[in-house]
Amino acid sequence: MARYGVGLAAARWLDLGFPWGTLAVNVIGGLAMGLLAARVGPEQENLRLLLGVGLLGGFTTFSAFSLETVRLMQQAHAHGALYIAASLILSVGACWAGMILGR
Repeated sequence: MARYGVGLAAARWLDLGFPWGTLAVNVIGGLAMGLLAARVGPEQENLRLLLGVGLLGGFTTFSAFSLETVRLMQQAHAHGALYIAASLILSVGACWAGMILGR
């Protein structure tokens, strides 16, 4: 439901020609995963599985990312490459920031 809501909001506020909703979800998910990794230790494995695999696994959308990347590359290779770079750099950076903020 949250993923769907972000997608709707992105479609209303931003250009529909670029998968902004998926990019936002992956960046937010990366930040949340970093926070979770920093705050939940090995003694709380059930909580980590519930939040990391269950909640965040359902929220982030790597499969949608893959499909949108292929579609963008079919239209214009540069757009696909830009989307890949932005997704990786921003999502990994957000995860790193989340781990720092969570400590």
